[in-house]
Amino acid sequence: MSTPETPEEPRSADDGTPAEGAQVSEAEAELAAQRLERERIERRKAERQGPIEAGAKLSGTAADLLAAVRAVESGEKPPATVFEEARPAPRRPAPEPVRRAPVVPEGPAAPAEGTVGEVREVLTRGGAPAALAAPAAAALGEDAADLLREDPWQLLRVPGVRPEQADGFARALLGGEAGPDDERRGRALTVWLLEQAAAAGHTVLETAALTEALGRQGVPGPEDAVRNAIAEGDVLVFQDAVGEAVGEDEEQPVRVLVGLERCALAEESLADGLARLINSAPKQDGAAEEWERAASAAEGSAADLIRAASGHGLVLHTGGEAALAEPAALLNAAHGMGLRAWAATHSPVGRERFASRVDGPAVATVAGLLSGAEGPGRDPEGALAVDLLVVLDAPQLDVETAALLSESLPDGARLVLSGDPAVLWSVGPGRVFADLLAALACPQIASRRPDPGPLGELVSGIGVGELLQVEAPEKEVVIVPVRDAGEAVHRTVQLVADSVPRALGVPAEETQVITPGHGGAVGTRALNAALKERLNPGPGRFAGFDPGDRVAWSPAPGRTLPGRVVGADGQGLRLDCAGETVVVPRDRVEQTVRHGWALTAHQAVGARWPAAVVVLPGDAVPALSRPWIYTAFSRADRHLSVVHGVDQALQRAVAEVPAKPRTTRLPVLLAPQLPGAAD
Repeated sequence: MSTPETPEEPRSADDGTPAEGAQVSEAEAELAAQRLERERIERRKAERQGPIEAGAKLSGTAADLLAAVRAVESGEKPPATVFEEARPAPRRPAPEPVRRAPVVPEGPAAPAEGTVGEVREVLTRGGAPAALAAPAAAALGEDAADLLREDPWQLLRVPGVRPEQADGFARALLGGEAGPDDERRGRALTVWLLEQAAAAGHTVLETAALTEALGRQGVPGPEDAVRNAIAEGDVLVFQDAVGEAVGEDEEQPVRVLVGLERCALAEESLADGLARLINSAPKQDGAAEEWERAASAAEGSAADLIRAASGHGLVLHTGGEAALAEPAALLNAAHGMGLRAWAATHSPVGRERFASRVDGPAVATVAGLLSGAEGPGRDPEGALAVDLLVVLDAPQLDVETAALLSESLPDGARLVLSGDPAVLWSVGPGRVFADLLAALACPQIASRRPDPGPLGELVSGIGVGELLQVEAPEKEVVIVPVRDAGEAVHRTVQLVADSVPRALGVPAEETQVITPGHGGAVGTRALNAALKERLNPGPGRFAGFDPGDRVAWSPAPGRTLPGRVVGADGQGLRLDCAGETVVVPRDRVEQTVRHGWALTAHQAVGARWPAAVVVLPGDAVPALSRPWIYTAFSRADRHLSVVHGVDQALQRAVAEVPAKPRTTRLPVLLAPQLPGAAD
């Protein structure tokens, strides 16, 4: 069995244990927020009670599904007819959110050495790398060794393990008993496929898509595999209405969806939390006259945003970089009225950029806000001590983080979600901002403040599907055509190290390279190696890194923080990330730290640099889409160089390749809770 593949995006979480004397870092804040989410899910699992309510006038396979779900809840297996056609189960009513006190970040407990040793023994017997022992013990718990002996395919729960690797491990342990039709294999692959779907942004999958994917993995009876996974409680099944019944006696069309419990409960919790904000009038913490005076003092869409926030618990605000002036105006107006108003950003880089626009220290990161490491803290009931919260970079919110935010707000608070809807969506599951925009559930304020100059014109055109030829008299936009991968790497290094500093006065450390992927001849690995050799050569004494190296650190799945190496010692690699000193333990460096002169667009979202060099090699065509190009091109403040080797594919991607669809339930869950839904 070979070592598991390294994911394309850095998705491994740091163990979160702070060094002695170290201050609470972004990583610890993120990990604390994740622990809160896990605790919330466990609590909600315990709170689930009672059977699912039957839908009106269900018959046929829809009725079979309802019977199947009830059978699962009573401990029986569902009947075999459930998945003959795609039909789902009604939503469980979610209980009211429970308020929590803040948690002090302390890092997850490492698995016991004895447990790791037992797991190592089982892995070795099955031909699996011994290096998987600690991750397997962490993923499967103290009974990991026994679990793997009884069900070797549980190895798929370890991040990075592929089905073919788990199959080889099972054959080594079970011999002739291990086969493609083993029920344990089908259940484990069902969970694994849903985990892969969550990593791709889906909160649920339609049963037809899931069974098709199981078939591609060689599962002989994919419908049985899904049914068994439901019966064992590994996954949840849902029934969502699609449209309306044609006649009074007609069965309402429904679709069957299957999802992981953590994603499903988070999405339900998010819908409940947002409905609570929408349906409750904002606390009368400022007279209407004060809000109107503040709006009158503002201009354009900033005034519209202030008026909308004055009377609504949830408001959506859309716009680019220039539009950040509008939520800043809202925060400053709220501060002028004596309100507890805060903003939260996706990253520390975004926090520092926005803080200069706001009066007073009222900007935090989302992770720091939720963990209590930053922001106003919690009130005696455990809710965030805010009257108004503005969340910037809203498209980056996944359902789990958004659920924590909505549950953390007190009754009567105002929540404003602000962001650019054209950028890439969250790395985690869901498309929260896009779903809310489509749901028309609350006021939406579209900024009328466009990003200025040739760069603003170029990016605005991409947002509507047009790749414009813009006039750039000050070399704001430069196209650099290349013929092959070698030339692309050479020209990129030349631009960063020489051309951009010499022609525009932007130093190399303020220029960011962005490319579609990590692998390949012009991926981040190849570009970072070439840029390090030119800009900061060295032996890589500290796990491949030297002081002064630019790095991209992933403290938790889906989170990337740009930083710089400042040194290393017995505790680990020392980084400076947006002014914060971070110590990455030695055993986590390889999994969580990469060189950072070159990033992917997903890693770069939420930050901007004076200059950006976007590299589009010939093999990048399949990765290109309008959101990717929009995100990459809009990371530049003053100058954009495009190292162009994709011919007409760039224009086609802008015009014809929108965001990949994601399967989610938020609009369906939210709709019945909105005003007028009963009518």
